[in-house]
Amino acid sequence: MKRMLFDSPVSRLGYLYANLVGLVWGSIWSTGRVQRRNGLWIFTGMPNWTFGRGGSCVGGCYLTGTNVSDDVLEHEAVHKRQWQRYGMLFPLFYLAAGTNPLKNRFEIEAGLEKGGYIRPARRGRQ
Repeated sequence: MKRMLFDSPVSRLGYLYANLVGLVWGSIWSTGRVQRRNGLWIFTGMPNWTFGRGGSCVGGCYLTGTNVSDDVLEHEAVHKRQWQRYGMLFPLFYLAAGTNPLKNRFEIEAGLEKGGYIRPARRGRQ
């Protein structure tokens, strides 16, 4: 069953559908610069109600107001890969993992520090 659903033609179709939704949503609501970085279509200037937290990855699209640091884009590129792996099951898995990013396995995999959920670890003096 995993072979049929994960990293498969079925999940790829789900990813492509999510990507289309992200492209349409971003095109409608983005008032800022649209760019391609880290393999993502980045839509900025989005109204706050059009995305969750600091930004949302939908397929290969990252929808945000202004949250586009290199670290955040690395974090979102991992979410893009999660979309590719799980397709349209990803939103269901993500919701089942919980709304607390510190306990959500998909946020942990994407990197809590890069996603801005925890402060950078203090480095010792050299």
